[in-house]
Amino acid sequence: MKDDLIEKASILVVDDVPRNIQVVGYLLQEKGYEIEFATSGEEALDWLSTKDFDLILLDIMMPGMDGFEVCRKLKDIERNHDIPVVFLTAKSDSDSIVKGFSVGGVDYITKPFLSEELIARVETHIRLRKQKIELAEINATKDKFFSIISHDLKNPFNAIIGFTDLLLNEYRSMSPEQLENYIHYIYQGAKTAFDLLNNLLVWSRSQTGRLEYKPWNFSLGDAVKEVLELYYDSTEKKNITLKNRIPKEVRVYADREMVSTIIRNLVSNAIKFTPKGGEIYVDYKILDVNCLEVSVSDTGVGIAQDKINNIFRLDRGYSTRGTEKESGTGLGLILCKEFVRKHGGEMQIESKEGKGSIFRFTLCAEKN
Repeated sequence: MKDDLIEKASILVVDDVPRNIQVVGYLLQEKGYEIEFATSGEEALDWLSTKDFDLILLDIMMPGMDGFEVCRKLKDIERNHDIPVVFLTAKSDSDSIVKGFSVGGVDYITKPFLSEELIARVETHIRLRKQKIELAEINATKDKFFSIISHDLKNPFNAIIGFTDLLLNEYRSMSPEQLENYIHYIYQGAKTAFDLLNNLLVWSRSQTGRLEYKPWNFSLGDAVKEVLELYYDSTEKKNITLKNRIPKEVRVYADREMVSTIIRNLVSNAIKFTPKGGEIYVDYKILDVNCLEVSVSDTGVGIAQDKINNIFRLDRGYSTRGTEKESGTGLGLILCKEFVRKHGGEMQIESKEGKGSIFRFTLCAEKN
């Protein structure tokens, strides 16, 4: 069985001789790789403008644009810069080999080749690329963690300390309305800090493998009800309608703690971006006997389409202020997607600026 590092990797094979493509393609497909073909340099560049690949096997001697020029052109494009290019060619002279590396190639295999050698080199370079991506994600996670600790976690405590200091020194001269406002600010700061700390703790447990996935049958309606009770005070202050449309009879087979974390973060996010007088609904839809879809919809500010793809990425984190200047880190939504995936499901976003958003995810129905 192929290990996770090379599973489902995609490879572009570029060669102007159909027989060569057929031989290489058969070897790679037999190993479970996803293969696409190009018979010219121009066709290869067209592929690379529409699809991401984990590796490119590139012939050199082709009519029109040769392999060296193809490699040079694709490396000039930012999104293709890290794709490993392995030259697979009959040209075996030292000058060609040196030129292949100088234009951006990572390896050089001469024809005729041994099938075992080809597979071994392909797997090695795909593994190296996957590991490089994982290392970048680990570094992004570390940077995000320190950013949250040094900046986002400090802000609510600064607010709590500042307003508490004002109350201690000036409460005698304050009106009841001023006192209420300051107490409200302290409460909001404490709640923001608590929610953030809770997400950080859950996230750190997840990243270090200490958060076990423990599914069992339970009432989804009851779990959602318990979560929403935490937010009725927040919605009352913003005059937001918050409703649970999932009856207690709806049951799922899932990890209740993780599902509660997903709902908590999605509802908290919806409250943050829904203006006064808005509406938030938690609903469900049966997809089939084994699966159902849960949705959290709001009538909030919505999300620009070009920002949606960045919401679940640590290295391009998307975070903005809420309708009442509420702060956030984006960590909650990243946790949501990670936990949904642990359940074998997917999360989708439907949003329109000025109209609101719908976050949907799937869960397994109750098992007998």
